[in-house]
Amino acid sequence: MGKIVISTNATLDGVVQDPDGQEGFKLGGWFHQFVGSKDLEDWTAVETEEALSAEALLLGRRSFEWFAARTPHMDIRVSRGWADRMNSLPKYVVSSTLENPGWSNTTVLNGDATKEISELKRKVDGDILVYGSYRLVRTLIEQNLADKLRLVVFPVVLGTGVRLFDETRDKKPMHLIDTHKIGEGLLSCTYEFVSD
Repeated sequence: MGKIVISTNATLDGVVQDPDGQEGFKLGGWFHQFVGSKDLEDWTAVETEEALSAEALLLGRRSFEWFAARTPHMDIRVSRGWADRMNSLPKYVVSSTLENPGWSNTTVLNGDATKEISELKRKVDGDILVYGSYRLVRTLIEQNLADKLRLVVFPVVLGTGVRLFDETRDKKPMHLIDTHKIGEGLLSCTYEFVSD
């Protein structure tokens, strides 16, 4: 049985919006603004290890399109191992509008998302990694489909912006299973979702 592992970057106040500054959010671009080269080097190593241990990738349409436009053509300065693994992993994208994904090994889930993702969890043996996709992440959490949350916290408070947990219908208890420093300024926290 597969486990859905949400892996995301966020500011200290939980903002996940526009980390690279390409979405037009006035405070976007925080991913590179508040960290040093050692932070990014170590972050890349952690992300590569995470991708290498995953069995599949699950994305919302917007995040899928972002990765699909960049990853197949990523230059050697970025972790080639990470990009190669992303390109080879089976990818599942939740979308009712995407018809031709154009990225290798991609399946579009265009029916009932909860049902199709539940079936995907039964089919995949290992971690199903979710990057970005904060709208999909909220659905996964609300429908009790998420198993783990790996959060990398960046050292900045924005005060505004879309947060990972803007609204939930109920409390979502979690159990902390790991924390460690990445580089000189990033914090990684891994939680398991506690099922009822």
